[in-house]
Amino acid sequence: MKTMKKPNDATINRENVRALVDSPRFHSFIIFVILIDAVAVGVGTFNLNPGLEMALKVIDYLCLMVYIIETVLKLYAWRGDYFKDGWNIFDFIIITMSMIPDSLLPIPLRVARVMRLFRVGRVFKLVSAFKQLRVIVEAIGRSMSGVAWTALLLILVMYVFDVAGFSLFGEAFPQYFDNLGNGFFTLFEILTLEGWNQIAHDVIDIYPAAWLYFIPYVIISAFIMINVVTGIIINAVDESTQIERINRYDSEEAQLVTELGELKAQVETVQYLLSKMCIQMAPAEKAEGVEDSNEPEESEESED
Repeated sequence: MKTMKKPNDATINRENVRALVDSPRFHSFIIFVILIDAVAVGVGTFNLNPGLEMALKVIDYLCLMVYIIETVLKLYAWRGDYFKDGWNIFDFIIITMSMIPDSLLPIPLRVARVMRLFRVGRVFKLVSAFKQLRVIVEAIGRSMSGVAWTALLLILVMYVFDVAGFSLFGEAFPQYFDNLGNGFFTLFEILTLEGWNQIAHDVIDIYPAAWLYFIPYVIISAFIMINVVTGIIINAVDESTQIERINRYDSEEAQLVTELGELKAQVETVQYLLSKMCIQMAPAEKAEGVEDSNEPEESEESED
């Protein structure tokens, strides 16, 4: 019979810490701190009196301390598994960069101001805090390959129309098509559908058949390509949602297997204790049987 090993104090403490950081209350508290930090960052952009500025600095340091404690607890609870999650790495980088004071940076002031953006970046912890936001960001990252190929195709289309526009309208409209760079900018402005009708009407006033140039480009670039990119992202969101659902089912199944293993260990422990009790009670029952067998003999002797 296998005996159940008694967990040491370190394992018990780690399990308690893991239960704490995985609890919904702890998660809600971190979200609350992130929201307070985000509000403090936004309020700090206004002209404030020195007292309020000092209060915002205190809030900033308190929020940073909460993030540091959260990171330390998760590192203690999960150890090496902490860095297997990309969102934990994201949080770790932001918090680490936020811990560096500006006074300790041997860099120019302008670069120090850029480093200060990492403090503002702590607001992005909201992305890792909400599952729905994580699904969207992961879907965007997963769709980058398809979007990149679509962007390459769009660049090829713009290049063809750019060269055509330079050949057809470059002399009459140098402000739009005098060179490759200016033509790309004009086509990008048309792509955004912001003021493209003014450009088209200016050219059509001189070249009435220019609508054969602008309408196909608008249909291909602004309608077809944008819809293709939208479809790629939507498909990626659906895929990320399915993956998240599968991971949730896998985690629930793993938790169920763990609970069954614990239940099996408890049953084995109970069986071991029962067998041990039976072994201990066997000599006592045997002794009682001997005493019972001696009592008739003593009674026969007394009758004689």
